[in-house]
Amino acid sequence: MARYTGPKTKIARKFGEAIFGDDKAFEKRNYPPGQHGNNRRRGKKSEYAIQLSEKQKAKYTYGILERQFSNLFKKASSSKGITGEILLQLCESRLDNVVYRLGIAPSRSAARQFVSHRHITVNGGIVNIPSFSLKAGDVVGVREKSKSLVAIEDSLANRSDVYEWLTWNSETKQGNFVSVPERIQIPENIKEQLIVELYSK
Repeated sequence: MARYTGPKTKIARKFGEAIFGDDKAFEKRNYPPGQHGNNRRRGKKSEYAIQLSEKQKAKYTYGILERQFSNLFKKASSSKGITGEILLQLCESRLDNVVYRLGIAPSRSAARQFVSHRHITVNGGIVNIPSFSLKAGDVVGVREKSKSLVAIEDSLANRSDVYEWLTWNSETKQGNFVSVPERIQIPENIKEQLIVELYSK
C-alpha cells in the first residue's frame, strides 16, 4: 500500500507539533521548514488554508492517504452522530492504530509494517490489512511465531500509555478492543470540525 515515507520531522515542523511521537530534531527546530520558517511575520492563513492544514495533519497522524481518508469521511457523514467525532473514531478503530495504541509497535508506521508482515492476529486469525476496522470485543494479539521478535519485545517493554477503551494481557500478548473511544478519550490534537467544514464546501 502506498504511504508517506518522506522526512517526518519536516512534516511535524509544518504543523508545529510532534505528530509522529518523540522527535529530538523537532524539539531543536520547532518552527516551519524553509528559509522563512523562523520569521514571525508570516502571512495570515486563509480559512481554507487552516481547514486544509487540519485535514493534512489528521492524514499524516494516522498514516492515511487522500482516497482512504475521503472514504472514511463519506462513511462518517452517512452515520448517525457527530460527523467529526465519528471520523476520528473510524481512524482509531483501524487495526494499525490499535496495534500502536496497545504498545505492540513504537509508532503507527511500525504497526502498519507488523500487520502487513503477518505478525498480528484478530480473534485468533492472521489479518494483514492495516486499515482493517475493529469492532467492540475484538481481540488483537501477536502471532505465536512472532512473540519473540526483538522489535515487538522492545516496544512492549517501553509501553507506558494506557487507554480506557483497550485492555492488555502481557502474558498472552493479547489486547481487547473493549469499545470505540469517545472523543474525549482520543488524545490527538485534531480540530475535526475544521475537516468537516472543508469537506462540506
